Amino acid sequence: MELLSPGELRQRRERLGLTQAELAERAGVSQPLIARVESGSLDPSMSTYTRVLEALHETERVQVEARDLMHTPVLSVSPRDSVRKAVELMRDRGFSQLPVIDEDVPVGSISESDVVHEMSVEGRAITERSVRDLMDEGFPTISPSTGIDTVSRILEHESALMVVERGAVVGVVTNADVMRVLE
Repeated sequence: MELLSPGELRQRRERLGLTQAELAERAGVSQPLIARVESGSLDPSMSTYTRVLEALHETERVQVEARDLMHTPVLSVSPRDSVRKAVELMRDRGFSQLPVIDEDVPVGSISESDVVHEMSVEGRAITERSVRDLMDEGFPTISPSTGIDTVSRILEHESALMVVERGAVVGVVTNADVMRVLE
């Protein structure tokens, strides 16, 4: 557990937009206790201090949105691109899948497993085919303001999410992006 100085505790609370009374309520302590801890005039018990820190962490977690998690720019292929191009992009960037986007609209996805499956059926001759021939369903779309709890629940069943704002793809969120919150 990280230890915060009284000043750091106050700064974090203020950054989250919480009053002392709101933090106290979330931590199950009194507002005067929060004021005394922040001023440095009280050294709380470890259990009380832990409750205050947990309340801060929970507030931070709730406030994390897709816009905070997503990575940009979005690496994608067009349905008209060759499978070779998709394979090279995945290999060069270490991705196992890519969104397929046509004129800023997500229309599907292509993955290593799609390519491997098709190779097992047709052999190596698939690389000059178009992505359209192999692409699978697209990734679900979410808004930039979608909270981390919703993002996490959707990612339990999906491999990626497209973040769309005003009809244009602005980012991608994967499990790896959500895991960065834990760092």
